[in-house]
Amino acid sequence: MKRYLPLLILLLTLFSCEKEIKNIKLRGPIFGTAYNIQYYAPNETNYIHEIDSLFDVINGSLSTYLRNSDISKLNRNELDSVDDHFVRVYERSKEIYEASNGVFDPTIGNIVNAWNFGAESNKFLTDSSTIDSLMQFVGFNKVKRQGNIIKKPDETYLEFNAIAKGYGIDVISDFLESKNIQNYIVDIGGDLRVSGLNLEKNAGWTIGIDDPNFDGSQSYSKVIVLKDEAIATSGTYRKFNIDKNSNRYAHIIDTKTGYPTKTHVLSVSVIAPDCMTADAYATTFQAMGVEKVTEFLKSHPELKVFFIYENENQDLETKSLNGFP
Repeated sequence: MKRYLPLLILLLTLFSCEKEIKNIKLRGPIFGTAYNIQYYAPNETNYIHEIDSLFDVINGSLSTYLRNSDISKLNRNELDSVDDHFVRVYERSKEIYEASNGVFDPTIGNIVNAWNFGAESNKFLTDSSTIDSLMQFVGFNKVKRQGNIIKKPDETYLEFNAIAKGYGIDVISDFLESKNIQNYIVDIGGDLRVSGLNLEKNAGWTIGIDDPNFDGSQSYSKVIVLKDEAIATSGTYRKFNIDKNSNRYAHIIDTKTGYPTKTHVLSVSVIAPDCMTADAYATTFQAMGVEKVTEFLKSHPELKVFFIYENENQDLETKSLNGFP
């Protein structure tokens, strides 16, 4: 019996050295909101510094709120060479611009600024002559790319704020997967991407769809479970301006007119394979409205959509499309 004792001790030592899998939770400010990340990994595997570094790189490329970012310098015509993050967002934006017939258009930036919804508030006076003048330089087809070189009219102002947050979520998700982490949730300001399971519940990740509450309170219209998907929500109740005549202007700009979109849609949530796509289409579908989106989705089975809108009697209604859970 004694001859087996060393082997037994060795086996017990090996098992005791196995790394315990923990639910690691990371939080912090980013993109004018906050990130909440959970992932299952050995308990000493904390990637907070790597994640914050990735956020810094993305901001340095795509944030119009940073004066020295690549996109800010590009808008001031101080550079034309951009990094690979910019190129990826540019290419996906071009695809969605073309698919939506220009409803999604990153060159609407100066119009967004004119309505005080952008990084450069109070830059313009919002009158018809100013809007008409600025609209001459709107049109993503005016912007060209050759490798990492971007060419645009000097007056055109680019912003990727309707897609960059989703892209940032994808970058962090891809980083976690590169570390062989298979069960995670990456949430930035309520837009998120999930993979695998919430191991504590041995189920998919439970997600709440907010009610459109103008008073800032939070309640849920719907609770769903996601696995290996991304979701983003755009709501006119979240971001709007009120003029001196008490008129409410939603932040979704009609890229054809330069004026805030008139819509009964209060909230639209989009589930897609990646968050960059979900983010961009959530804004796009807010502007398109229920009927046009219903038709659009016939050729886009990869997108699942949930609308909350006001009917003719100003009562709230909901509509799920393409199998939204």
